[in-house]
Amino acid sequence: MKYLFGLVGLIGLMMMPNQMQGQSIFEQWPALDEFHGVMSQTFHPAEEGNLEPIKTRSSEMIMKAKALAKSTVPAAFASPAITMATKKLVKGSKSLDKLVKKGNDEAITASLVGLHDVFHEIVGLCKGDDH
Repeated sequence: MKYLFGLVGLIGLMMMPNQMQGQSIFEQWPALDEFHGVMSQTFHPAEEGNLEPIKTRSSEMIMKAKALAKSTVPAAFASPAITMATKKLVKGSKSLDKLVKKGNDEAITASLVGLHDVFHEIVGLCKGDDH
């Protein structure tokens, strides 16, 4: 009889939603959410030809990328691939900022698209997508 109660209890625990699973990636990793804020507010206008947001916020992008790279990666996402991708984000943000200072709109756009791709690589890795 006590085995039956133990089995029922175990099944009940397995059916309870995992708190981490219920949280979004951004809730679990606030530094990624901070970077996402700057990325979305600069990338989406650039898609429509408006580079002013990235031109005024490129140094902020570097700061958010550095903060992300230095932040504690949630255990569920921690991997060498995440570490490499966050380093690429920092490097790409620095390169983008240099391009902004030079003023070449075509190069700025291409660099921002590449940086956006790295951001989505990180999100994909957090979701367990193969890259």
